[in-house]
Amino acid sequence: MTALSLDHATLDMRPHLNMQRGACPALSAPMMTGDGLLARVALTDAITPAQLADLCRLARCHGNGILDISARGNLQVRGLSEVSAPLLDIDVRALNLPLRDGLAVEVPPLAGLDIAEIADPRALAEAIRREARDIEGLAPKISVVVDGQGSLRLSHLLADIRLVAVRSDGSIRWRLLLGGTEAVGKVHGVFGEIEAIEATLSLLRKLAAMGSKARGRDLGSGLSLNGDAAPSASPLGTFTLSNNLCAVGIGAAFGQAQAEGLIALCTEAERLGVKSLKPAPDHSLMLFGPRSACELLADFAGSKGFITAPSDPRGNIAACPGTPACKSATIATHEIAANAAGEAADLLDGSFKLHITGCPKGCAHPEPSALTLCGTAAGLSFIHQGKAADSPFASTIIADTNASLRRIADLVQTERRDGENSAACLTRLGPERLAAAVMSGRP
Repeated sequence: MTALSLDHATLDMRPHLNMQRGACPALSAPMMTGDGLLARVALTDAITPAQLADLCRLARCHGNGILDISARGNLQVRGLSEVSAPLLDIDVRALNLPLRDGLAVEVPPLAGLDIAEIADPRALAEAIRREARDIEGLAPKISVVVDGQGSLRLSHLLADIRLVAVRSDGSIRWRLLLGGTEAVGKVHGVFGEIEAIEATLSLLRKLAAMGSKARGRDLGSGLSLNGDAAPSASPLGTFTLSNNLCAVGIGAAFGQAQAEGLIALCTEAERLGVKSLKPAPDHSLMLFGPRSACELLADFAGSKGFITAPSDPRGNIAACPGTPACKSATIATHEIAANAAGEAADLLDGSFKLHITGCPKGCAHPEPSALTLCGTAAGLSFIHQGKAADSPFASTIIADTNASLRRIADLVQTERRDGENSAACLTRLGPERLAAAVMSGRP
């Protein structure tokens, strides 16, 4: 019996669907969006290309065939109904995937194979995940990051509790930080492995006792790294690993892909001898195999519209689903993002993420950005060095979006100094000069 032909007589035993906006869209508790219910398929380990292809077929059968790859590296199935969401739950579980159950404890996508990492974080992460199962009352989106400091880091991801491998007096220890990204998280202490597990569990119990809205930032004060954390490298491209393996990072443009496109990618990966893959941060997939297979797969993916290199301007845009997929959105974010990648590619040099959001919640990029475009009831707001909810330096109607962004790109290109990147130039120019550029040429 295949996953698609299961007997669904047990449907009445499924938990009631979670319709609350802002809830964590888990597999068994999907969240309502503009194009139906959204269910998250969170994994704890790699799967095969065939398994991902099966998941895509389920997304096509039960949903609208669109899958998100989130900024944190989770798969999300869109367009479900109250009837089809429980069916998806049953069928996905029949695939025997390594589904996450409980607390999100995340490790870098190359963990255990990364020749550059200080320590393999997987055992520590699994111990925390296992021991935290009995802790009840945590906020739905509480997350723990365990980072071995390899070539691909999770420094840019928000975390309530973060453990980072460090070398200390000839041994490996774990620096524990609370809240935010690695650069702004507060240092709680430096521990050996066993002590790090115990400290993390103790902090999680404190959070649970503080109530379901408590987050890592509420656990107390401390010193931050003051921006000294190493920047996170792009997951796109090829990586040399241990055990004569290679990995290739392939991105979905603006975090979404059609089931048919992913199935074609998986079919080609199998043909080339790629044995496993996992979703990775920054809306990407990490696929593992011989170097020749990875290089050929990258070529194939590029021909099918996937992002395969950090230089692709689409990879430097953080865009939420927008209309019509999100009820809160007021603009078609992906259309604006595609135009921006074509018309303002010179601005998108990798020094910052252009944030395009359908509403002030800014789900796609919760951190401040050098430049944010936020949809409003009246059109589009431009925000400098801030979040989507911050005050704009200029506003425009939707019809002027492309021209306004092009004016900003032209100003940066003209004013950029030798050795200066776009982010630094935008910072130096400031909101007043950017506003003048947006307003120039208007009647």
